[in-house]
Amino acid sequence: MSKLAGRRILVAEDEYLIAMELRQEVEKTGAEILGPTASIDETLHLLRTAGSVDAALLDINLGGEMAYPVADALLERGIPIIFISGFGREGISDKYATAPLLDKPVVMQRLHACLDGVLGS
Repeated sequence: MSKLAGRRILVAEDEYLIAMELRQEVEKTGAEILGPTASIDETLHLLRTAGSVDAALLDINLGGEMAYPVADALLERGIPIIFISGFGREGISDKYATAPLLDKPVVMQRLHACLDGVLGS
């Protein structure tokens, strides 16, 4: 059984194919997926209503907007964030410098390593 089994992972990604790929890959570990969501409002609503969340995979640009309101809400709750970006760290505020970053296209081995790292698995 995977170390991620039973963990609740929020996925916020506005590119449908990437969101589905992330969902499928994380579900293979036995983790429960919350989402995927594709907008800031949808993600914040899910965060308010979903109960516990163990970690979040967050596209830094959701629907053309920087996802900082989501990142701030996650940090306020002590939920670790793994950012996803097609542009590297460029444009990501220094406030989030310690959060891991997955570049698009996402390398699945790196995804697993990042999840293990933020969850202490």
